[in-house]
Amino acid sequence: MKPGETNITITLQNVFKRFDEVTALDDIKVVFEAGTLTTLLGPSGCGKTTLLRLISGLEKVSGGDIWFGDDKVTDLSATRRDVGMVFQSYALFPHMTVEQNVGYGLGVLKTPQDKIKERVREVLDMVNLDGYQARYPDELSGGQQQRVAVARALILEPKVLLFDEPLSNIDSKLRRSMREEIRHLQQSTGITSIYVTHDQSEALAVSDEVVVMKDGRIVQKGPPRSLYHRPESAFVANFIGESNVVEAVLVNGNDGHRVELGGIGLALPDDMHIPAKPGPVKLSLRPEVLHIEEKSEDKDSACLDGVVTESAYMGPVIEYSVKTAVGDLFTRGPAYETQHPKGEQVQVRIRPDEIIVIPGNAD
Repeated sequence: MKPGETNITITLQNVFKRFDEVTALDDIKVVFEAGTLTTLLGPSGCGKTTLLRLISGLEKVSGGDIWFGDDKVTDLSATRRDVGMVFQSYALFPHMTVEQNVGYGLGVLKTPQDKIKERVREVLDMVNLDGYQARYPDELSGGQQQRVAVARALILEPKVLLFDEPLSNIDSKLRRSMREEIRHLQQSTGITSIYVTHDQSEALAVSDEVVVMKDGRIVQKGPPRSLYHRPESAFVANFIGESNVVEAVLVNGNDGHRVELGGIGLALPDDMHIPAKPGPVKLSLRPEVLHIEEKSEDKDSACLDGVVTESAYMGPVIEYSVKTAVGDLFTRGPAYETQHPKGEQVQVRIRPDEIIVIPGNAD
């Protein structure tokens, strides 16, 4: 790394990882831009934690190269890569105080004690824990332990910061505030960061970019908003947020594009991004683009007939499952509206401007 460099680009070129006969990662080509936070997102077993461990140096690649800036680090050990890592388990020493845990790495480097104490106070202040130096891990909440783990990673001023499902052991209410703190820390330090999670909302909230993985491969990479509104496959549409993926036919007429599904036709806006040729396609219908209405004899072409099969009051919203000609559709309605009971015949209005068209062969 160049002297004084504060953030770096991480590049993986044709990276493979095999465990005996099992290919865990298959020909990974990806760039993590300098100073950004990128999330690796995917189901269990997709290879995201293995990829993180390859970047950290805790695992060796079976093929390909890893670059930190202009430096090839493929064969460097974890201790020589200048990487900070925050683990799911926190990995704090139970017999050490917060100050001792956070300053441990500087102690190994033979840093003078007065410098360690000063630097510990600085990083604890960054994570809003200054004053907790004398406490032990079992005297802290889960969120406080997580912040100690982050402080311990930051104190060595790493060029790269890696998070392996850091919030999975924290209750849902605290998770929201902790992810905001992690995002703020990353932005304030400018450290290139990679974050592993299987929680879609977490990924959308903290990331500059999201890398979606499946079966050891990268299936799509982009900013959260792009992945949500322009998924390139049914898998991404289902995994980023919630989606009803249904079969349809794309028709290109003299008056523009339309889609036909379940016996109805919907005209698509002229400026809509349509990554498919006319013919069989899949549609991603997000819950927010569907609206349940009372059945009417005068329904227009934007409505599917259906029967409510599930109706659950959830506080701020009511969740529904509706059986239609294109399958069961999941949607929500505001709690202030009259709840449609299970078994009621309804119609489901579709907002055509929010439909996502997916090529028919994009699984």
